[in-house]
Parts: sequence; structure tokens; C-alpha cells
Amino acid sequence: MTEGMVWVVDDDRSIRFVLRKALERAGIPSRAFERAEDVLEALREEHPDVLVSDIRMPGMDGTSLLEEVKRRQPTLPVIIMTAYSDVESAVASFKGGAFEYLAKPFDVVKAVEVIDRARKASAERSSAVGTKVVHDPFALIGQAESMQEIFRAIGRLSQSSVTVLITGESGTGKEVVARSIWQHSPRKNAPYVAVNMAAIPKELLESELFGHEKGAFTGALARREGRFGEARGGTLFLDEIGDMPMELQTRLLRVLSSGTYYRVGGHEPIRADVRVIAATNQALERRVKEGLFREDLYHRLNVIRLRLPPLRCRVADIGPLVRYFLKERAAELGVEEKTLSDEALAVLEKFPFPGNVRQLENVCRWLLVMAPSKLIRPEDLPEEVREGEVFSPVVEEAGEPDEKGVDWRSGLRREIRDALRSGESHPYDRLVTEVEQMLFRAALEHTRGRRGEAATLLGIGRNTLTRKLQIER
Repeated sequence: MTEGMVWVVDDDRSIRFVLRKALERAGIPSRAFERAEDVLEALREEHPDVLVSDIRMPGMDGTSLLEEVKRRQPTLPVIIMTAYSDVESAVASFKGGAFEYLAKPFDVVKAVEVIDRARKASAERSSAVGTKVVHDPFALIGQAESMQEIFRAIGRLSQSSVTVLITGESGTGKEVVARSIWQHSPRKNAPYVAVNMAAIPKELLESELFGHEKGAFTGALARREGRFGEARGGTLFLDEIGDMPMELQTRLLRVLSSGTYYRVGGHEPIRADVRVIAATNQALERRVKEGLFREDLYHRLNVIRLRLPPLRCRVADIGPLVRYFLKERAAELGVEEKTLSDEALAVLEKFPFPGNVRQLENVCRWLLVMAPSKLIRPEDLPEEVREGEVFSPVVEEAGEPDEKGVDWRSGLRREIRDALRSGESHPYDRLVTEVEQMLFRAALEHTRGRRGEAATLLGIGRNTLTRKLQIER
């Protein structure tokens, strides 16, 4: 790949010519495309530093191209240009992850400046790969020991393409971890493709994953690659894997076992050159017992397992996360940066955050827009956060606070009540497992990793400790 390469796609030949000449004068190498489909084809073999795309083109439009590019290369800066400037297209562009939005006719000098800024941002992101995970552009931040374990696991996984299963509550950052694994893997220069199993209708899921041949079914007017094909050489992230229909589980198992698959309506086997990372917020073990998830597929996916802790179990990370979100989202929202007072942080640290990191990020967005001053005080926090400072009703028996003043028994009772109110199926297994894991990890931390000593202190056998920990192999 040529250093600093810029791709320009526009069905208007004059626009392509003017932009390429301007880039040439600025010493910036470029390549032009007439169709979005040609860009996607070229992305299989090459990776530009910046993509500049028209929004209205015959065939695939710029919005669809932006969506597809972000699935394959999430960090690639995409600049959208349009002669039909309106709120809807601007909002759609930025919502889709566009780096900038240029309304035609635009000042060529300004356009080149924007493109050059995007090139520098791309270079900075590329140089960040291989550095500490905490500097990851997807905000994988954590000082808590449980997150340091995740960081170390990502480091160990950086030299392999083994299948990974990521589990954790909704909002804990499963896709952020998946992206980080991809970024630090041997497949980092190949596509990253994410699929949410719960968001795709059951009848379309097979074609979505494996593609289809022309004429395979009504409406199949052309061959479609499918997500496995789009991720060729790279990483396929299957989110909410627990929601995959049973019949599709069989097909996925076959792919993982044989390394090949067939398009819908196809007869030629296709090699599946992808690394699969799966994620779920469900207890797959329980779904296996209930007959809702194949046991053999579970074992195929569960080669390396990463359990993401909920935010309430990593209180030390709330401060760094808030500082990050307040800084990064200010530019996104077009508002001035704000800081959090120590008193406001103390309130946040007591809030259980049932929505985890995603909820904390949304709280930060709210504060950036709604807080009246640059210094955020407790009274500026959302009402539900202020009210959530107390963990348990007065009528309940109080537990003993720990050294930080947190009543852990009340917190546990709250977790149990939330699980029951939400309709979670059989929360016993999950809760017992989480408490056990916390106990085991604390004991191992106390003994500096000596399992035998930790097991003796806990009054259990070493083999029991090892088995229940389910240490990543």
C-alpha cells in the first residue's frame, strides 16, 4: 500500500479529476473510482488511509458504502461529499461514523485540508496499534485488576487466530474487546466484520452469514458474498451468539469443524479463512442444558473465554472512563469539554450502573449537554443517578460496610432483585458463578497466584479451584 493513499469515489468524472489534481499538487497520492461496488472489491486487497465518497451514486450510494466500510475497517476515515446538502444526510453520515461532511460545491483548498487532517488521524491510529491497550481508539480502559486480566489475555491472544468467546452483561464492552483483539492480531490488516445475531430476522440470517447465489430464492437478483466472505483473511465478530437459531447453529458448527461453507443455493465449498470471535450476555451453559444451544458448538466456541466484569465490580475504572468520555464526546457533540468534581465522582462510584460502561457513556453525553458549568457537581448529575446513591431500602436489614463504606450485602440483594424483576431465566447459576469467581480471584490475588495455597485458605481442593476458574487454555 502506498503511504498516505487517498481513494476518491464519485460518479461525476469532473469531481474525480479536480480532487485528484488538487491532491497531486499537495503531494498526496490518490486513486479514483466511479462506483462504490468497485471500492468494496478493491478493499479485499488494498487498504487506503482515507476514503472520500459522494453520497448519491448509481447502484450503491455513499451512505451504504460508509456502513459497509465501517464494518470492514472501523478506523478508516471516510469523508462524505454531496450536492444535496440537508440535515438528514448530514445526520446519517455522522451517525454512520463519517470523519467529515463536505457540501458541494466545496472549496478545493479546504477539501484538501480536511483530507490531510484525516490522513494524519489515520496515521496516528495506525501507529497506536501495538502500544498499550489503554490507548486503544475504542476506549478499552481499565485500572481494575479484572480488566488488567483482560488486557493480559488480549496480549496472549495477539499471536494466534484461535476462536474466542466473550461473555458479560450488556454494555460491558464485549465488542470493544473484540475489536481490540482484532487490532492486535496477525489479521489486523484484514477486514473486521461484526454481525448482531439478535438484530437480523431469522429467515435472512443464513444468507447474511454465508451469502447466496443468484436465483437461490425469490429476490436473489445477484450473487451475495455474505459476512464470512467479507471477513476473508480477517475477523468475524458474532454478537449475541446465544440468540442464533438452532438450524444456523448446525451450519456454524460445520464451518468451524471443516473450515468450509456453502452459499445458499451454491454447490462449491468455500474456504472460511476467518477468525471467529463470539459474544453473549446469556449463560450458554444453561441454554445448553435447556436444549436451546448445541453443546458441541458451545465447546467449539469456548476455546478461549474472556469474562468481562460489570462496571459495579470495577469501581476504580469509573473515574478514568468518565474523563475519557467527557473529553472525546465533547468534540463529537460540538460542545466544550467539562470536568467532574471529586464529589460528583463519589456519587457515580456508588451508583450500580445496570447498563454498565454504555450507560456511563450516555450519562457523560447527558452531562456535556445539560450540565450548566464546566465543573460538574453532584447536583448536576441526572436524577436517577443521584437517587441511586443508596443501594437498598431502609426496611431491609443493613449489612456490614467494607473498608470503602459500601454495603456489599445490600448491593448483592439489589442485584438479585434486578435479576428477578427483569425476568431473567434462572439467575441462580449466574449469580453463584459470579460470586465464586470474585472469591477465587481475591484469594489468588492474596496468595500471588499460588493456587494450592488459595485453595487451602478457602477450604476447597486445588482441582476444584482450577476447574471452577476455567482458566483460559
